[in-house]
Amino acid sequence: MARLVSWVEDEAPALTDVARLLAPHTGRAHVVGVTGAPGVGKSTTTSALVRHLRAQDRTVGVLAVDPSSPFTGGALLGDRVRMGEHAEDPGVFIRSMAARGHLGGLAWSTPQAVRVLDAAGYDVVLVETVGVGQSEVEVAGLADTTLVLLAPGMGDGIQAAKAGILETADVLGVNKADHPDADRVVHDLRAAAALVEREPDDWRPPVRRTVARDGTGLAELVTALGEHRSWLEASGQLARRRARRARAEVEAIAVARLRSRWADLGDVDLDVLAGEVAAGRSDPYAAAATLLDGLAAPAGGSARR
Repeated sequence: MARLVSWVEDEAPALTDVARLLAPHTGRAHVVGVTGAPGVGKSTTTSALVRHLRAQDRTVGVLAVDPSSPFTGGALLGDRVRMGEHAEDPGVFIRSMAARGHLGGLAWSTPQAVRVLDAAGYDVVLVETVGVGQSEVEVAGLADTTLVLLAPGMGDGIQAAKAGILETADVLGVNKADHPDADRVVHDLRAAAALVEREPDDWRPPVRRTVARDGTGLAELVTALGEHRSWLEASGQLARRRARRARAEVEAIAVARLRSRWADLGDVDLDVLAGEVAAGRSDPYAAAATLLDGLAAPAGGSARR
């Protein structure tokens, strides 16, 4: 498992063959994204979720996306350290992944790593994001169910949940619910969620209180995640979400391969094109057209300048 995920991160040549072999075995796992601002207790909550899921005899894969080290480029491994209690459990696989500068709270290779864990037969795959604040909505495109965590004592709860995060939440968790301000955060979230326009038969995100460090409320949180999965299946939304996820994954791989070919274009230098645009001798649309012409040129032919 660790080697396969490493191949995904490193874009190993064998990955194409591996992906073809794994494809028939995917689509079974419940993929849950765990997101929220730094400090809300994502790692502690993820660890508590693993504990409750294992008590139900369900196998769990965890991908914890950590900030990249400025020295090595690798993950700082903080999330995996916090989940050390599960290290010896054969029904749990935990892997830290470096964000490597990718925005949106995930690593670029996270979707492919999820596919590996799904094919391996894990019942639930938990994807814990970096925690980059209000713009962290990318996980909603990756997960079947998105759990957004907030905590009292970190400013205005609605401020923390705005700019798309509230709209992407399938389940809202108020962690550290033993804090005196927890009731206000729960009230504000329910009021804000009620303002989001939805169809009558749409899912309405429940708000669940938790104290992840001692397990309070985790059983209710796991139940809410399971209820959302059941709704997805009954409404047909699960297939639609996964089709959108596959489309984004295919597009990302295609764009990455196009970028990798730029260095092989002998007649087209991206740095030269960029310099011409910066100097005002060209415009970005013309430069992009030149670059695409180079990519489309037949092997051995020259690209139109």
